[in-house]
Amino acid sequence: MSQFDVTVIGSGPGGYVAAIRAAQLGFKTAIIEKYPTMGGTCLNVGCIPSKALLDSSEHFEKAKHDFADFGIIINEPKADLARMIARKNEVVDMTTKGISFLMDKNKITVFEGVGSFESATKIKVTKNDGSAESIESKYTIIATGSKPSSLPFITLDKERVITSTEALNLKEIPKHLIVIGGGVIGLELGSVYLRLGSQVTVVEYMDKIIPGMDGSLSKELQKVLKKQGMKFELSTAVSGVERNGDSVKVTAKNKKGEEVAFEGDYCLVSVGRKPYTDGLGLENAGVELDERGRVKVNDHLQTNVANIYAIGDVIKGAMLAHKAEEEGVFVAETLAGQKPHINYNLIPGVVYTWPEVAGVGQTEEQLKEAGVEYKVGNFPMRALGRSRASGDTDGFVKIIVDAKTDEILGFHMIGARAADLVAEGVTAMEFRASAEDLTRMSHAHPTYAEAVKEAALDATGKRAIHM
Repeated sequence: MSQFDVTVIGSGPGGYVAAIRAAQLGFKTAIIEKYPTMGGTCLNVGCIPSKALLDSSEHFEKAKHDFADFGIIINEPKADLARMIARKNEVVDMTTKGISFLMDKNKITVFEGVGSFESATKIKVTKNDGSAESIESKYTIIATGSKPSSLPFITLDKERVITSTEALNLKEIPKHLIVIGGGVIGLELGSVYLRLGSQVTVVEYMDKIIPGMDGSLSKELQKVLKKQGMKFELSTAVSGVERNGDSVKVTAKNKKGEEVAFEGDYCLVSVGRKPYTDGLGLENAGVELDERGRVKVNDHLQTNVANIYAIGDVIKGAMLAHKAEEEGVFVAETLAGQKPHINYNLIPGVVYTWPEVAGVGQTEEQLKEAGVEYKVGNFPMRALGRSRASGDTDGFVKIIVDAKTDEILGFHMIGARAADLVAEGVTAMEFRASAEDLTRMSHAHPTYAEAVKEAALDATGKRAIHM
């Protein structure tokens, strides 16, 4: 029987990063993945493929509506969905092969099959052909991720009533895509098909979209997406989804308690994700789950079984690839006797619509609820020379600071390249910088990042130069 120091079950961003870091630290490491390709949901049917389609559809949108403003005259562009999806698959293939290369480079043993505990230190790997082998592992890291959630009364036929997985591989551009859920996944995939010509209606139970982010971002993103043509039905509770041939009917109650209905040819159910622990045999190792089906862990990401750890979507916290990566490194370094660090308050959230949306730290709503005295600095992207040059004038940067100390408590942005610029907020807050610190740093001109400095100037006493 093969023996390993560390075995990781699941090869998503958390799993493969944990395996690489463990191998770098000198552990004899194995990773178990049930699918033929590495990378988990993120690389195969999540982050990477959705961004590939978002980029393709954004290019199409610009060619159709914006090129003439830039002095580029072309014939009416046509969307080739099949080619877009083929390109998406090429990106995914290249990326997953890159992970396999990293496994070889770091001398990590890869097992293809379903990993399940036979005991706390013994794991069975059941291959697709039904054969099985067992391995011994001193430590095990559970990194099995999550899968799309649904509602109990919805039948997902994966043809017309679909999840994000099927939305990445449609054979046609929907005429009317009904999206149940106004969170990140629904808005991103809704944006893809909106740009390609679909009518898109978002039905959301809450009274705002992206409800976990700062309220000002929610309002601005809804305004921008409405301008692009997306329709919203907020405070609306879906009660049924019925397919009839090529038609899908969604019934719901609006905020007035009235029965309403929406008809389209596709319905995307994007009501969140749930931890995936099926087939792990956790009971054989004695690993406990919480009331929401997540693996219970302590502050060291250790389960109730001392040699078994868990990371990523399968445990509590935000279901984000970069959060899982940090946790993978954290566990590997903990096992090596190091003292790693994760500040969960500084895990950024991003929505890859256009404009992009990003935030880190505390929202204004959270600070109000906690009774913290704060000041806010804002700067609109339309006042920025770089934004006017590129035609990306929607959005703003918002910096929230402690009213007494000027320490940055929250960094929130909607605008071009917000997904990249949020790193400046993370860096500043990780070092407990003040808004004044940001104002003293030179920001290249002309760049989108100048909006960050201007917002910081506004937060320190309404000192913004270009507003």
